[in-house]
Amino acid sequence: MPGVLESPSRLALKRPVLRTLRLGFVPLTDAAPLLVAEELGLFDAVGLRVALSACTGWAAVRDRLAFGALDAAHLQGPMPLALAAGLDGVQAQLIVGAGLGANGSTLTLSQPLAAALGRFTLPLAAGAFAALLRRRADAGQPPPTLAVAFPYSTHNYLLRHWLASAGLDPDRDLRLVVVPPPLLTQRLQAGLIDGFCAAEPWGSHAAALGIGTIALSSGDIWPNHPEKVLAFAADYAAQDPESAIACTAAIIAATRWLEEPANQAAAVAMLRRRAFPGLAAAEIAAAFEGMAQGLPLAAPLRFRTATLPRRDQAAWFLRQMRRWGHLPAGVSDSAALAPWRQDIWRAAATRLREVEPPIASQPPADPPEAVG
Repeated sequence: MPGVLESPSRLALKRPVLRTLRLGFVPLTDAAPLLVAEELGLFDAVGLRVALSACTGWAAVRDRLAFGALDAAHLQGPMPLALAAGLDGVQAQLIVGAGLGANGSTLTLSQPLAAALGRFTLPLAAGAFAALLRRRADAGQPPPTLAVAFPYSTHNYLLRHWLASAGLDPDRDLRLVVVPPPLLTQRLQAGLIDGFCAAEPWGSHAAALGIGTIALSSGDIWPNHPEKVLAFAADYAAQDPESAIACTAAIIAATRWLEEPANQAAAVAMLRRRAFPGLAAAEIAAAFEGMAQGLPLAAPLRFRTATLPRRDQAAWFLRQMRRWGHLPAGVSDSAALAPWRQDIWRAAATRLREVEPPIASQPPADPPEAVG
């Protein structure tokens, strides 16, 4: 791994590691920086022992982090907001060390629902989808059921924004349900859902099975939006800031490696072996290639430029949580956004001589409230 870490000895912890950092993740394409950091020895290079732990879904990783079974985790971007607010009775104070990826999710529709739309070009226009739903309603058909992987997820809020942009009310004009990522294609194939919005590789897997059609990518809704984050339990980061900085440095170094085209095949092979043994390499590779069903995406999955945690981007998700009634009125913006600090990232970036990423794209403007 020449050049990944310029000077591993300079990055080593300033004192002996006291214990192993317990780091949880959900097997998805955007968990790649964690797996790369372990496989390439980047955690070792910074003097850190890390135990990676795969979780079946977001509720599991949330609970393990909140109740002390994990020290850090790969999380949906809005999850630190939800944990700061104590939503669903689970509260925890976190610190976001780094972003783990931008873009990389898709809205995938069942073949019957896609056929009902008729021919369309990718990305599907929200207005065309709204027209279909109104035709179905006029014909007395029930609203379609779309799944997201977690209530407080980028997918849920980006999907809601897209629907609302066409005058739809996501809580009235269709049915939104939560399905853990590994079960999405199974539920789609069984006809229990009519589509899903989730991180890759599940959209590409559904398309390869012939049971789904990718309608658009999350980057078509908000180009270069933040997706997942690396978050530490606040107590852990306070008691052991050196480990939090070292872990973040290893993750930044992993994103450097992932952005090198020459490493793409190795990254795909690694993910297939570690996270998706039942999937074809081509299904996993689609996100790295920036493709959906053979067509190039305008805003493909990216890693390195997403690492700097940006409070203004998190604030957009916070506004969506308020808009859709997911956040109690008494929760202040400052309390909810407290996890978004840049000090851990900047300390890690300084050790790596990492240049601050360019300014990310601005969040989309909120559409007007749906009427009647």
